[in-house]
Amino acid sequence: MWRRLNSLQGCLTLLLAVAGLAGALVYAGVTQWPLPQLLLWLRKDLALSIRAPMQVGIYGGLLASVVVLLPLAFWLAGQVMAPVSRLLRALEGAVASYRDGDFSFSIAINRRDELGELIRMHNALGQTLREQRQHLVQRELLLDTVVQNTPVALVLTDAIGKVAYANIASRHLFNEGRSLVGLDFAELLAEAPEALRKAVESGEDALLSVEMDGSEETFHLSQRAFRLQGRPHRLHLFRRMTRELSRQEVATWKRVIRVISHELNNSLAPITSLAHSGAELARRGQLDRLPGVFATIGERALHLHRFIAGYASFAKLPTPQPADIAWKPFLDGLALHCQYRLASPAPERPGHFDAVQIEQVLINLIKNAHESGGPADEVTLSIMDVGNELRIEVADRGPGMSETVLAQALLPFYSTKRSGTGLGLALAREITEAHGGRVLLANREGGGLRVSLRLPQPAAR
Repeated sequence: MWRRLNSLQGCLTLLLAVAGLAGALVYAGVTQWPLPQLLLWLRKDLALSIRAPMQVGIYGGLLASVVVLLPLAFWLAGQVMAPVSRLLRALEGAVASYRDGDFSFSIAINRRDELGELIRMHNALGQTLREQRQHLVQRELLLDTVVQNTPVALVLTDAIGKVAYANIASRHLFNEGRSLVGLDFAELLAEAPEALRKAVESGEDALLSVEMDGSEETFHLSQRAFRLQGRPHRLHLFRRMTRELSRQEVATWKRVIRVISHELNNSLAPITSLAHSGAELARRGQLDRLPGVFATIGERALHLHRFIAGYASFAKLPTPQPADIAWKPFLDGLALHCQYRLASPAPERPGHFDAVQIEQVLINLIKNAHESGGPADEVTLSIMDVGNELRIEVADRGPGMSETVLAQALLPFYSTKRSGTGLGLALAREITEAHGGRVLLANREGGGLRVSLRLPQPAAR
């Protein structure tokens, strides 16, 4: 009950009750007592000549009540609205401060009604905004520190090509360490190497090599367009890849040397042993066993020749020469080299690719599918013409691949087979990407692996 009386509604109710009571008292005083008795006493006892009537009527009482109540109501309204007006002015100042980004404004008014609750909520909101602003400033400081000290050169340009933000690496790359903010990025690129300028003008990601300070530097360029504060901006990232590529190149060469050394040892050690055995047999006169020794030596030498030829073909892969290929003669020729089951009819319109290279890819993929350990009749070939893309899929029902193997199967020289060279899938990837396409590997439901070639096709042929 006390809380209700302390509320703003309770105060207004009390003041209205006081005003009503005052009006009733004024009306009663004017019409009943004491004003009529006072006038009678003045007229009779003091013999004063008063022409006013002894009784004031209803309208007179009402007029007197209004005359008294108007100033009283004005004063009471002022008393009630004074704290509300002060609070509204304070809130107006707080909103203006928030609009200017100043969240330190708080209202120091101690009330226990609804206005007091509003003030406490406002102050709590200001405290929350101040804490969020402080955390945001700290995060921005951390982000700026990271961006400024990253080795990746970062340049942010606005809609007219002016540099809006640039880190330390970009200042050293384009302006000898001086600030880039406000400069025209096109003018800065005009003094940069031509390959770098053309890569930026293309608007696409690129990997390029440029001549800088007497040496060759390799950069990876990433470009993205986005809106910042409602305005278009473009972000350019220039990452130096020279050291990383050099490390990868060294690691790749080490892997190649290990694979070649392993294969050479596997072939040369038996050849050496067989040559020694053949010499002993010849010395003892056991010539009847020499043909077998020579045949084994020839077999190991042929395997070594094929191994070296596989690496040579991967290194000297020619540029594909796409042409329109009719499906029936192509599939008939493929069937002479490997066995497969056509899972669906071939498309009606011809494919557009280098027939020799794609045939080589499919031979390797079908051979791998047969070596997976699944049923031979489950090795299938599917060809689908999907808009401007040709999808060729080779599938089997073997054990499939683990996630680790799937992630590395397309890398050169990676193989899970003891006698594998790791070039089959890598060669498929190299040929497909030379056609502008891609290779996808996925395990099948129910077991098995699916290798998909996605080759772009002309829009109209």
